[in-house]
Amino acid sequence: MMYQEALSAGDCIAQQLAQDAGRYTELGRSLRATNFHSVVTVARGSSDHASSYLAYLIMARMGRLVTSLPMSLVTLYKSPLVTRDTLAVSISQSGQSPDVVEPIQYFRAGGATTVALVNDDTSPLARAAEWTMPLHAGKEQSVAATKSFIASMVAGARLVAEWQDDAELRDGIAALPDSLRAASQVDWSAAIEVLAPARNIMVVGRGISFPVALEAALKFKETSALQAEAFSGAEIKHGPMALIEEGYPLLIFATRGPAQAGLVALAEEMRGRGARVLLAAPEDVASRDLLLPTAAIPDLDPIVAIQAFYMMAANLSKARGLDPDRPRHLSKVTRTN
Repeated sequence: MMYQEALSAGDCIAQQLAQDAGRYTELGRSLRATNFHSVVTVARGSSDHASSYLAYLIMARMGRLVTSLPMSLVTLYKSPLVTRDTLAVSISQSGQSPDVVEPIQYFRAGGATTVALVNDDTSPLARAAEWTMPLHAGKEQSVAATKSFIASMVAGARLVAEWQDDAELRDGIAALPDSLRAASQVDWSAAIEVLAPARNIMVVGRGISFPVALEAALKFKETSALQAEAFSGAEIKHGPMALIEEGYPLLIFATRGPAQAGLVALAEEMRGRGARVLLAAPEDVASRDLLLPTAAIPDLDPIVAIQAFYMMAANLSKARGLDPDRPRHLSKVTRTN
């Protein structure tokens, strides 16, 4: 199911883009008319990684600082947060977890603008937010989120495109279904050869590619029982460097943009230290180990990058003798307070 659901991402995004255009336009107009002093995101797990991608887009394009809300401030500590003139965006596949719903209720009651990017538009989260934007990913059977994660990233990009009123970003988003279908055909079998016997791995990104590193590390743990940690390329030379030894695997996502040159240089340095580097980079990077597909514009590259990764991750799980559709100890909907 994980493989098939990941494979369907292009069609899911085509379905999403065919709907709610007027609603996104209206949301963008509302956001432009409001003077926000802060933005918070409210999410867990893969949805939090999609929130990190949204945060990069908002900070880079809109100039607003974005905070990932520690939900316990609301749900457990009952902290007196200032919510007025705040944009609160929650991302969720199920929209069921109380610690996602309660903060959105709290922020809305305090005068914030609240947005839910949620797959189940009948869920408690959908009812709690002022603006509910359905993901239209369809029912996701696999415990490991794939198409819903991609749909969350795309919905976040649509929000920013309309807020910024940016035609180039809109056009790039419109081309994503075909870009995702192409990305699902990229051959990452070389990664399976390296990682099938592995015990651990570092996953590295920087800037807008770091959310993809976070998501990849989670999927390694979730579907392959592979101890994985995500690091920014700017942080790996601090404490994490001490872990590098001969043959230690690193997966580096070097998407296009200002951070790419440093990540390519980091890959070469880590090879010199004995690491078994898997550098995922576009075709113009000669030292790449894995072909990283690209979108119409660099800001959308992480969306197609994770698509290529998901196809490999489903096959890696099987190569390690596991079932990606039945991760140990996990269920599809997680409810925390």
